[in-house]
Amino acid sequence: MRAISAMLISLMITASQALASGGAPEGEGLGLLATLFIGFGVMIVLFQFIPGIMLLAGMLKGVFSLGRKDSQETPVNQ
Repeated sequence: MRAISAMLISLMITASQALASGGAPEGEGLGLLATLFIGFGVMIVLFQFIPGIMLLAGMLKGVFSLGRKDSQETPVNQ
């Protein structure tokens, strides 16, 4: 039983050291094409954001002016 415990403990210690040692080489970061692709995606999102804000402003203007329009109308035929 002692031998099994000692073996398991030694395996856990070496396994944790092996997993913590990230043996992969250092990456170079993003390349030029990847940076341009991400920038292009950001530009698409920004160019869609501006018309969305304008549409939201138009909807809010329509919702809040609807109540004013109904209250200002008076019946002509009485």
